[in-house]
Amino acid sequence: MAFPIDRPRRLRRRDVFRRMMRETALRVDNLIYPLFAVHGTGVSREVASMPGVFQRSVDLLVKDAHEAAALGVPAVLLFGIPATKDAVGSEASSDDGIIARAVRALKAQVPEIAVITDECLCEYTDHGHCGIVEEGHVVNDATLDRLVSEALAHARAGADMVAPSDMMDGRVGAIRRGLDADGFSDVPILSYAAKFASGFYGPFRDAAESTPQFGDRRGYQMDPANGDEALREVALDLEEGADIVMVKPALPYLDVIRRVKDAYHRPVAAYQVSGEYAMIKAAVQNGWLDEERVAVESLLAIRRAGADLIVTYYAKDAARWMREKGGVLP
Repeated sequence: MAFPIDRPRRLRRRDVFRRMMRETALRVDNLIYPLFAVHGTGVSREVASMPGVFQRSVDLLVKDAHEAAALGVPAVLLFGIPATKDAVGSEASSDDGIIARAVRALKAQVPEIAVITDECLCEYTDHGHCGIVEEGHVVNDATLDRLVSEALAHARAGADMVAPSDMMDGRVGAIRRGLDADGFSDVPILSYAAKFASGFYGPFRDAAESTPQFGDRRGYQMDPANGDEALREVALDLEEGADIVMVKPALPYLDVIRRVKDAYHRPVAAYQVSGEYAMIKAAVQNGWLDEERVAVESLLAIRRAGADLIVTYYAKDAARWMREKGGVLP
């Protein structure tokens, strides 16, 4: 049928009709809240390029996680800033490292929240790359052993899930075999399966203190022009044992999220990265945008594209907005 018989606006006139026809909803269970752990006590340093995001010592990190849990946020994703850095990222796999300490504290004091740990070396190495460097190049296979050691340290501390983000070939399979061999076969893997070499990561590098000291990460992260390659990367990670696959960043790659969901029908996560968050914050601070409206719209777009889970710095804010509106957004 065509106009004037078919009038789609009939079902947009009233709020009740709009709610009845709404295809996509955002629930608190869709959210994962990133946290940045540092050594010390009483430390809370706001990240200048990410207003409202902090590096926090474990004692204050626990309070932050408890607030998130009280709002219904089901999980946190932990990043660590070590006391010292070296060429191989030694603290990443230390049973007394910052992430191991944070995991133990969170599991003891906020047991209701799931603790996911990022598995990468960039925060822990003095060169800022995600793997072992030899003769100026990040080498793949030597890095795998370090990533397995890191995942095992986090699992021993009590991590509920590990999330390799390094983009080394074969790392999901190596971590899966390592976890299984050490009695952690029930620990799931959330793989950063399609992680693009994006310009949207800048503020995160401030937060994690992980800016590369030379070159860049294009030799191991994906070219932003490639979609078919993303599906190949996802297929490989699923074959190696990934339980959840993630696309990162989110908004510039909504097409990839949809293609992954349609192709594999497996749990898909997306990371609304630091640059996406910082752009909204900057526009809001200048009075150009309504923060709640735009943040919710961006999160709904990620859900509509097919993401089951969203890692977002807006997790607590979104949870509060949901609570005010009866549990779902919009």
